[in-house]
Amino acid sequence: MSYYYTGIGSRKTPQGVLNTMTILASNLELTGLILRSGGADGADSAFEAGVKDSANKSIFLPWKGFNKNPSEHYTISPEAYEMAEHYHPAWNRCSFAARQFHARNCYQVLGLNLATPSQFIVCWTPDGKHVGGTGQALRIATDHNIPIFNMAHTASWESSFDHFMMDWRTQ
Repeated sequence: MSYYYTGIGSRKTPQGVLNTMTILASNLELTGLILRSGGADGADSAFEAGVKDSANKSIFLPWKGFNKNPSEHYTISPEAYEMAEHYHPAWNRCSFAARQFHARNCYQVLGLNLATPSQFIVCWTPDGKHVGGTGQALRIATDHNIPIFNMAHTASWESSFDHFMMDWRTQ
């Protein structure tokens, strides 16, 4: 059985956090977890850089060749668009490209079949808020009871994450 986590966040993630994300992704790969992310600059790229074996990552793109990423996960189903619309607070104001980004976020959280939730999400957002494209993924995760560890919460995320991982490994 495969286990997945979602590694995402703002394109404006601070460099020190990006470095931690890359190290964390390397360590999670060693535990057998598979990364799900989106190929964007910043947090997504930092997580992806930490994964050595391409079999241990699923990178979901809004369109083929986004950010020169070679991932083959770029086709977005009508179901993903419907799900994205359900979770987005202002879908009618989104451009087509924005809708592609928000729909691809569904895969980052729930997998290619939109029915295999990640075990948890690690991210960084400004002030720890559910904003931007990452906010869309976090709304989906919240609705599916997926634990979220936001690295912007510097005082608590690491301790909470460590406890979660200890409990998860013993299950």
